[in-house]
Amino acid sequence: MKHRHTAGRTRLRLNRWSWLLAALPFQAMGAETLGEVTVQASKQALVGIADTASEGSVSAEQLANRPLLRPAEVLEAVPGLIVTQHSGDGKANQYFLRGFNLDHGSDFATSVLGMPVNMVSHAHGQGYMDLNFLIPELVSGIQYRKGVYAVEDGDFSATGSARIDYQRALPSNFVELGAGQNGYRRALGAASMPLGGLTFLGAVEASSNNGPWEQPEHLGRTNAVLRLSSGTARDGYSISALAYEARWTATEHVPERAIASGEIGRYGALSPKDGGSTHRYSLSGEWAASGSQFGVDTATQASVYVIDYGLNLFSSPSGFINGPQGDQHEQADRRTVWGGQASRSWFLGPRLLDSELVLGGQLRRDEIGSVGLYDTVLRQRTDTVREDRIRQTATALYTALKTPWLPWLRSTLGLRHDQIRAEVTPLAGVFNMDNGGSATGRQTSPKLGVAFGPFSGTEYYANWGRGFHSNDARGATARVNPKDGTPVDAVPLMVRTQGSEIGVRTTLLPGWQSTLAVWRMDLDSELVFVGDEGVTEPRGASRRHGLEWSNSVALGRGFLLDADLALSQARFKTPVNGGDRVPNAIPRTASVALSYDQGGPWSGGLRLRYLGAYDLEETGQEKSSPFWMANLRLGYRFDRRVQLTLDVLNLFDRKANDIEYWGGACTRNELNAGACGGGTGIDGRLIHPLEPRTVRLGLRIGF
Repeated sequence: MKHRHTAGRTRLRLNRWSWLLAALPFQAMGAETLGEVTVQASKQALVGIADTASEGSVSAEQLANRPLLRPAEVLEAVPGLIVTQHSGDGKANQYFLRGFNLDHGSDFATSVLGMPVNMVSHAHGQGYMDLNFLIPELVSGIQYRKGVYAVEDGDFSATGSARIDYQRALPSNFVELGAGQNGYRRALGAASMPLGGLTFLGAVEASSNNGPWEQPEHLGRTNAVLRLSSGTARDGYSISALAYEARWTATEHVPERAIASGEIGRYGALSPKDGGSTHRYSLSGEWAASGSQFGVDTATQASVYVIDYGLNLFSSPSGFINGPQGDQHEQADRRTVWGGQASRSWFLGPRLLDSELVLGGQLRRDEIGSVGLYDTVLRQRTDTVREDRIRQTATALYTALKTPWLPWLRSTLGLRHDQIRAEVTPLAGVFNMDNGGSATGRQTSPKLGVAFGPFSGTEYYANWGRGFHSNDARGATARVNPKDGTPVDAVPLMVRTQGSEIGVRTTLLPGWQSTLAVWRMDLDSELVFVGDEGVTEPRGASRRHGLEWSNSVALGRGFLLDADLALSQARFKTPVNGGDRVPNAIPRTASVALSYDQGGPWSGGLRLRYLGAYDLEETGQEKSSPFWMANLRLGYRFDRRVQLTLDVLNLFDRKANDIEYWGGACTRNELNAGACGGGTGIDGRLIHPLEPRTVRLGLRIGF
């Protein structure tokens, strides 16, 4: 089984944006800004509104008292979704949901300000979803769905989707300074103000961190947001410019036996100079308006975007199998992504049962100037395995009809048609020049949903739908293995998925809202492009099913309790490598979060998260170790402008592993002893430990 990784050295570079960080609060002083007031339903309070039992929303208030180790952990507010890391913190996180090891995002579609985050035909893996550019304090809300039941969701949405939006105006302008153990430093300045009938929002963030690793991480991140807006997200427009850069040195996952033997410490690394650098610059615009057409009310939405993205990622996932210089390689990606989407809803009135008709279209173009895999030693290229240029275009048309047939019965009927075209041009690589060409994939995906109720605050749902995920274009045009020239079979550009779900949403007691969903998902193939080797690895068709129970309880006096439980089973339909278990599919997760904020001096949040043992290989004989962990946040407001926060991450200092794999690797001592298995490595448990208990302080000063 193959795995993917990252790493790199970093210096914190403040000069480029430090002037703006310093200027933001002074620009805002004396300007009275009326913050936008947005009323959002909680993730369960959707009776009579939702189309499924497993959709919901998360508000900024729900995120405010949630302690975070990494920016992408805001997605853990989605019930059942787990965010981990197996390498440096400049690399995209590892995600798990509904019995899927989503790797770095392959089957969960995420957008920020209307822009897609998942990257197609990416150097490190299909669907690569790097959310490290998020600024959690700016998030106004997260709208999430699970399953393949919404016509608006296309590629990468087999398990679901999340739409993350930023605020248009801040309740108050502020500067926030943070410091903690292991060289953690963070500075954030954010301000909004009226500007010629519009609202301007600006934010600048700079942070650095070494982590607990024996090889310091030297993580340096710089981040900036500029936004002009008018009106609201439902009736108005916005223009947003984002800029993000990061550099880091990574400690990869390592063989557990290397720690047990004392060759390295628990937080030690096998290889120096793993890590990388990345950037993401974007410009986007969103517009929405209500009106009338043909005598009926309408709602129209449109958005456009352009993204400049780059990554250089240096990794040594197998250690020293190939010799004393190590197995480091570089994965490099340079691309421009542009596209947009538009939709219109017609509310047809009582003569047509108050139905809603939706029509929409989407376009995405990836201009990948260079995507490559290179052998390296200490970040210096020694050989080109493959380098390609890719042009990939995805288009979609969709429609949905939502009809309330009776006061207690409504339905949603949807149809979506997707087409993907890709052209791959080999640029370098001895054997890779025989690859390349064009590939096309098409699919029409029907969707059906029925809701019964509400009956005394309870509603029932049944949903079915088809969807897909795309494969890497290089796998769809492959003829030979780029490493050795052996023949390989090309794979389809699109792989069909099919899901079904039944569920209930109810108010058990006043203030206690609960949802229960039972689901099933079938995939025609588990094909994965393995960026470490430049090839597509077939893993067979699979079936998953499970149960999710999610609860939100308002306890009164500012206390809110969220409790979620997710159970799943993932199996190959035909045995693979002697078994039918899908590796790294987590069968049990649970979380309990208690928050308090009554608007007085004190606030806080405590979150406990459980990961059950999961199969590491197909026979199920090797399993990970289950564990609980807890994070704590305490806040104290000296007045309405000054607040101090204390985060204690991994509160009880659990000695567990963020991620575990099973695979071949070789340490330096094993290489010197001639015990590396004839070039294949030694199979065993590969781990990346949880970071130990970490304390961070934050001071926010409002203006």
